[in-house]
Amino acid sequence: MPIRWRDYKIRGLYDELIRSAGRSRDVARPLCKYLSSLNDAELQDRKAAAELAIRVMGITFTVYSEEGGSIDRAWPFDIIPRIIPKEEWDRIEAGLRQRVQALNLFIDDLYHDQRIVQDKVLPAEILAKSKNFRAQCVGVNPPLGIWAHICGSDLVRDKDGTVYVLEDNLRVPSGVSYMLENRQIMKRVFPELFEHSNILPVDDYPSQLYDCLASLSPRPMERPEVVVLTPGIYNSAYFEHAYLAQQMGAELVEGSDLTVGDDDCVYMRTVEGLSRVDVIYRRIDDLFLDPEAFLPGSAIGVPGLLRAWKLGNVALANAPGAGVADDKVVYAFVPEVIKYYLDQDPIVPNVPTYLCMERKERDYVLANLDKLVVKPANESGGYGMLIGPQASRAERNRFARQIRKDPRNYIAQPLLTLSTAPTVVDLHAEPRHLDLRPFILSGRGMYVTTGGLTRVALRKGSTVVNSSQGGGSKDTWVMDVEGA
Repeated sequence: MPIRWRDYKIRGLYDELIRSAGRSRDVARPLCKYLSSLNDAELQDRKAAAELAIRVMGITFTVYSEEGGSIDRAWPFDIIPRIIPKEEWDRIEAGLRQRVQALNLFIDDLYHDQRIVQDKVLPAEILAKSKNFRAQCVGVNPPLGIWAHICGSDLVRDKDGTVYVLEDNLRVPSGVSYMLENRQIMKRVFPELFEHSNILPVDDYPSQLYDCLASLSPRPMERPEVVVLTPGIYNSAYFEHAYLAQQMGAELVEGSDLTVGDDDCVYMRTVEGLSRVDVIYRRIDDLFLDPEAFLPGSAIGVPGLLRAWKLGNVALANAPGAGVADDKVVYAFVPEVIKYYLDQDPIVPNVPTYLCMERKERDYVLANLDKLVVKPANESGGYGMLIGPQASRAERNRFARQIRKDPRNYIAQPLLTLSTAPTVVDLHAEPRHLDLRPFILSGRGMYVTTGGLTRVALRKGSTVVNSSQGGGSKDTWVMDVEGA
């Protein structure tokens, strides 16, 4: 039985492809018509072809198990893309550029004059209790004055169609390799759709990333030595580390492959001897980067690396300390940050956010835990959250105790009704909630991916889209369609 859009139920939701039962959005009309023309066997063939491509291409994601081990699993992928009209995307892209520009000015200010604190725009308590502010970085001037070179900002759309920034990831954001691979899978499975649609490309990201990193090199040269520093094969994003290194033509290294010489420069061990490194795209958290500067017991870092960076002998992306802005309490202040540094209003708004460190807002949160989503300031991957409407009384009570004990560490937001997109379930389409993670590069210039990684909650009714918790993904098409 082909997909029947009349049977696709979206009552009370904003769907990315379907406007109402049986009616697609203008930009999605050709795709929906095409999908409904496929019979069961054809749809199954395309689904099987996508699964085969994922196995052949070796696309995996590592999931940590409760037993302490980790398992690789094939990348969960849905063959129906999400579509965004270019006109709408242009506005979102402008908002992302604005946001990251302001955040980089903010981080640089915090490690220098801290004017935003002195002017009482950012409460001093937030900085004083920041878990990701690195005192070791005070006074450092990274190349071009940029700290967060690679940012992944998560976007969601509410039921009225409004797009919000949900959070900013400025430490070691992951997922861009899956965005690229999703597009390759779709080109294999549905080549005819790419022949007749104006789908904007995404495949220039590796070259844009290399150019961004190369622009940070302390040595002016045509092709500086850029490496990707990974914690190793047991990291959940190891596939991505290896993929990006391969795509950029850069070396993939672990900490033991690097050493800091007596001249405070960084060298890579090669079969020909030591080779100087100019730029390190590090995928290791700050605290494990350098056992001399941070955690002495780190076995995956490089002794002396921070010293080499502070002397300007090597560039690190993202710069150590950039995570001070990757704090969900700081997130609540980003509209003020944009206004303070750029004298502009935010183009893409924040989700309304309650700060538990503020007495009045904390009281409201504690009285309404059954209606709110509570997040710790510095967790990622969807861990440590309370989804109040879906939580038990015991879970809410436990979070109430945690909030009272450390209010600075928590924010709360209303549970949005995330938008949905059609997802193949047993050879028919059902709505599944999703979000979007575009990636923004900041070097000598700025670059924003065309769309980004769409993450999908594969379980019916769930809003948890994180890959580490069972979410899947879709290709994201930004389409230039006149009149869409």
